[in-house]
Amino acid sequence: MADDIASQIAPSGTLRVGLNMANALLITGRTPDGEPDGVAPDMGREIAKTLGVGVALIQYPAPGAVADACAEGAWDIAMIGADPSRAEAIDFTAAYVEIESTYLVPKSSPFRRVEDVDRTGARVAVSERSAYDLYLTRSLKHAELCRAKGLPGAMERFEKEGLDAVAGLRPVLLDEVEKRPGLRILDGSFTTIQQAIGVAKGKEAGAGFLRDFVEKAKSGGLVARLVERHGVVGRLSVAPPA
Repeated sequence: MADDIASQIAPSGTLRVGLNMANALLITGRTPDGEPDGVAPDMGREIAKTLGVGVALIQYPAPGAVADACAEGAWDIAMIGADPSRAEAIDFTAAYVEIESTYLVPKSSPFRRVEDVDRTGARVAVSERSAYDLYLTRSLKHAELCRAKGLPGAMERFEKEGLDAVAGLRPVLLDEVEKRPGLRILDGSFTTIQQAIGVAKGKEAGAGFLRDFVEKAKSGGLVARLVERHGVVGRLSVAPPA
């Protein structure tokens, strides 16, 4: 059975794992030989090990680039946030970890809760084509999204243009608050990003194998051990069973 799955999702004999290098919670460093390290790379390595194939970590600068590369067949599986707009081309597992998304604002801001941000005239900096950008694009009715390259670009626009808020992952925004006086995080979250594993549509057997792998990784403690190993306890939450 493993051989049949491997021939479908890793036909070259090496599992090519697409990684979003912009996610500092899932990619937390480098191995001694310079390879990406963290929860997401280790999940990819474990899948390759289960299939009995080699592994190659394919690095992308942003989540949108990972999603685009599906059409080119540049990866076999991808560690990426599940989103309905991406699901047109990619089959996703259930989430293996979840990350709350919220807003960062100046301390002087009148906004107190995430619901306060969606008002006419409000301008929100966001990392373009991130999972939370896709979510806000669908859900915001009044506020304007101001997109930039990654969180550093969003923070730069926020500061230079005097924007009202920055949307992002709560643990990452908390790091920004520690570095910059005069900022705070709003109470609540506008969504919880579902970090999942994707495979190109049309590979049903492979998709079924990956869904089963993720559920076993959660229930068997693998995901929790990786979260602890990479020092992101309290920043990443193991997702509930599907």
